[in-house]
Amino acid sequence: MVAARFRAMGEPLRLRMLQELEGGERSVSALAESVGSTQPNVSKHLKILQDAGLVKRRQQGTTVYYSIADEMVFEMICSRLHDRLEAQVGALKARMRGGR
Repeated sequence: MVAARFRAMGEPLRLRMLQELEGGERSVSALAESVGSTQPNVSKHLKILQDAGLVKRRQQGTTVYYSIADEMVFEMICSRLHDRLEAQVGALKARMRGGR
């Protein structure tokens, strides 16, 4: 399950879609417009994200809405990136102080 989630997040378009969904539920057409892709392409990627348990879908009439199924996805991505960036910033600052 963990490997499937990481594979699903390995595509830049899917990461952009997850970022858009972080702001709340979106219809497929609204999501396609916001990420600059076609509706069929977004639907294909949403299916992969849904199969990995990262998003959930809700249908209202003929419109399908997607939202984040597991908020831990942002914790998993963002906290690790934040820690790594902080370490890199610290290393750069140390080099700059040492080079003076």
